[in-house]
Amino acid sequence: MQVVNRLFGKRIGKLLSLSFIIFHLSFSGAAAQKIGLVLGGGGAKGGAEVGVLKVLEEAGVRPDIIVGTSIGSIVGGLYAAGYTAAELEQMFTQQEWLALLTDRRSDLSGEPYKQDGGVTYIFGFPVIDQGNKAFGLLRGGRVEQVLDSMLSKKGCTQFSCLPTPFRCVAASMRDAEEVVLSSGSLPRAIRASMAIPGVFKPVSIDGMQLVDGGMMNNLPVDVARQMGADIVIAVDLQQDKPENRNQEENLITGIADVLGVGPMAKWIFHRPDITKYNANREQCDVYINPMLPDDDASSFGNSNMVRMIGIGEQTARRQLSRLLQLTAQPRQQ
Repeated sequence: MQVVNRLFGKRIGKLLSLSFIIFHLSFSGAAAQKIGLVLGGGGAKGGAEVGVLKVLEEAGVRPDIIVGTSIGSIVGGLYAAGYTAAELEQMFTQQEWLALLTDRRSDLSGEPYKQDGGVTYIFGFPVIDQGNKAFGLLRGGRVEQVLDSMLSKKGCTQFSCLPTPFRCVAASMRDAEEVVLSSGSLPRAIRASMAIPGVFKPVSIDGMQLVDGGMMNNLPVDVARQMGADIVIAVDLQQDKPENRNQEENLITGIADVLGVGPMAKWIFHRPDITKYNANREQCDVYINPMLPDDDASSFGNSNMVRMIGIGEQTARRQLSRLLQLTAQPRQQ
């Protein structure tokens, strides 16, 4: 009888252990969370986003989804392709950003005035481009070349081969509408996302003339949610928080609608980007807003980059306890 009881007890123990494992796996699957990382636009202030990535890696947070606008699309696209925070820090602090973003020709840097190929240069900086009929002087070709080179090193210049799903936001010049880029050439999509109107030449993709996504959605938390993110970490580089339109402005908007003004004029009256920005700030779970002076948006010097990366790191570290909680939660596979 003791032998029977012993065998019966072992069998019951195995069944209970198996039941516990099945229950645990079922519970883990149900509670699994996808983490989305949203990187906002803000010019050179994007260096702070690299500092945030350093803290995310320290906390063991691995985003399942990445979305970026403007400079956030550069940081996000490279990170989605497999670059580490340390590699991005090296790039941001060593890159000659002024020459990169302005298409400056180093071979003409000593020439006070030079015309070449229909372009007028002053000390290597293009100031007049007779062949560029589009709204915006700078072609941004060097940015695209550098991005293509960097992404090629990771063996991925197309959205389809990214190890981490990524989207970047641009805007249609003709329709003044948001365009979420999710396929095709990654360097070209990123270039479109950062094409500041009036500064950079718009990028043609699928028949659309695209410019900087900050015009419509500078903190695309909603895009991350649409991609399936359960938890969203948002890095917001904007300093002054705009308020939504009041009743007087709504009246002006109504008049503009009656007059039938064009999409761009309607955008000026409506400012849908403000409404979306404020809504998106409310939708994120972890909000990181490094305090950076507005003039840092164009401060691409290496010493400024080091400082901004440090500020981003310090700001994210204040959220370290919350970030560590995310790593303790079950993750979707």
